[in-house]
Amino acid sequence: MVASARWSRILFRMNLILLQPEEVQDCRAVLSDERAKHIRKVLKAEPGKELRIGLLNGPLGIGTVESVNVHEVVLNCIFEDTLPARPSVDLLLAMPRPKVLKRMWAQLAALGVGKIVLLRAEKVERYYFDSHVIDPDFYNKLLMEGLQQARCIHMPEVRIEPLFKPYIEDRFESEFSNHWKLLADPSGERRIRDFQSLENRRVLLAIGPEGGWTPYEVQMLKTRGFELIGMGDRILRTDTATIGLLSVLNERWSGS
Repeated sequence: MVASARWSRILFRMNLILLQPEEVQDCRAVLSDERAKHIRKVLKAEPGKELRIGLLNGPLGIGTVESVNVHEVVLNCIFEDTLPARPSVDLLLAMPRPKVLKRMWAQLAALGVGKIVLLRAEKVERYYFDSHVIDPDFYNKLLMEGLQQARCIHMPEVRIEPLFKPYIEDRFESEFSNHWKLLADPSGERRIRDFQSLENRRVLLAIGPEGGWTPYEVQMLKTRGFELIGMGDRILRTDTATIGLLSVLNERWSGS
């Protein structure tokens, strides 16, 4: 069958050919989009070539090229019995400037995030939420890029919450009551390394806007179990702080 997902360009090397479940019929997948172009022109795959594949939110596997032509690539797919572990970190992110968020999407997927909640803090402009960068048709393509780059299959769940107080008061606890909660703020004196084992705990990391959380927001989050953490004296941009903290958390988690 013809692949349903469309990518307009190749911006990165696909270290994994990611397939939608509906694209695999009787262990075969027929690709005619940018993935097929990548297989032909970058991987230069011929019939018999084995490629790394993954099923979105499913198992990894091997796709053997059955045929290649200028229009499509046909893969014979064999998947593993085990499912890779879901990322253990979720992200509560004050909505960044749209051009910043645009370049963050793929990196968030590549680093591994289970859920992303985009929240309007007081120092976030209202018009940010009118941007096309929070349209699922836009960000899903970038998330897929990040997954294929990093050889991951778990698509992050994305939630948009344009009102801080109603979300924190009414819906937050039902989603994250059992998480270990970290609130990034320049006033935080503790570092991630100061905490003990994270084993068997999901982590929720909260990153504020470049102007910072307000004292009211910090207090509201602390009353819901957040612990303040910092990264030293430097004031970092949203994308730098997010990628840095996620990298440290992933390393800390793997070592717990």
